[in-house]
Amino acid sequence: MSLNSFDILLASLRSGLTFQDTTMRHSISPEERLLVTLRFLATGNSFASLHYEFLLGISTISGIVCHTCQQIWQRLRDAVMPQPKAEDWLRIADGFYQSAQFPNCIGALDGKHIRVKKPPHSGSLYFNFKQYFSIVLLALVDSNYRFIIVDIGAYGSTADARIFCSSRMGERLRANQLALPEPRRLPGSSASGAPFVIVADKGFALSPHVMRPFPRRDLDDRKRVFNYRLSRARRYVECAFGILSHKWRVLMSSLQMSPQNATLVIQACVILHNFTRIHDAHSEPEVAPFPTITSIGLEQNQHRRPGSAGLAIRELFADYFISREGALSWQLTVFVVLRDKYWVMVFKLI
Repeated sequence: MSLNSFDILLASLRSGLTFQDTTMRHSISPEERLLVTLRFLATGNSFASLHYEFLLGISTISGIVCHTCQQIWQRLRDAVMPQPKAEDWLRIADGFYQSAQFPNCIGALDGKHIRVKKPPHSGSLYFNFKQYFSIVLLALVDSNYRFIIVDIGAYGSTADARIFCSSRMGERLRANQLALPEPRRLPGSSASGAPFVIVADKGFALSPHVMRPFPRRDLDDRKRVFNYRLSRARRYVECAFGILSHKWRVLMSSLQMSPQNATLVIQACVILHNFTRIHDAHSEPEVAPFPTITSIGLEQNQHRRPGSAGLAIRELFADYFISREGALSWQLTVFVVLRDKYWVMVFKLI
């Protein structure tokens, strides 16, 4: 974060970080409160370590971090992660088409497990398939690696698809309340308009607005090309998670706090990620080519098999990607090479 960005951030938070002086002691200044919080988020140092760096009590630092993270979320959320409107979705779709050659894509969706200390009396609720305790950050990301919508705080034992179905984002998508634009034709195509879709991995259910790859069995070149084109767009959410964790390294260690406070920390990291992507865009390294809801605990939902509408839309995109209008010059070459390498490996193993 540049000095200019720090000044802008401090100006936005100053009123919420200013406390009254008393006859007994002077309050901690907003500058120091913000510095303590940023130091914790950027390094992941323990409160005991920060105690020696800033000469503040451990409990005082704990309170400062939680309060400042809450202020960051409340005061900057609408500025750096507003609820998208129709024109915003169109801009996001244009960005994905320019950078990933996937038309009518309004975001890449995935979940990230954030390691936490096991809450008392929680059983296996927070124990995930990776064999550690966590809460989940479910995020929709644009082609500039910025978070569009997030859902934070679900149990680590809950699958990403179930979190998405139970989240406000999933509910509003199913109810057509996300202000999505009307379907439009794919570039160069004369077919009827295609809906705007979210790209996700195989852990999510296929629907008219959520595209997942074809299963690996019985893949032909057409399905391989679709999976390749989808992965080119979906990688943006994976890169965004990597940028987030490497800039705010508190997410790379286990959060030694309650799930509620851990949620505040993750919220602040997401907001600061978008803040720095906006104000420090000129200094951000380029990645090599290739409103928001908090939920603690979700009801159990049964997943349905993909309907005919979702299957038909995936077939529409698959046909477009191998057509003269939608094909890329290298897409078949890439898969022939990869397939040949796979055959060579199988031959050697045999």
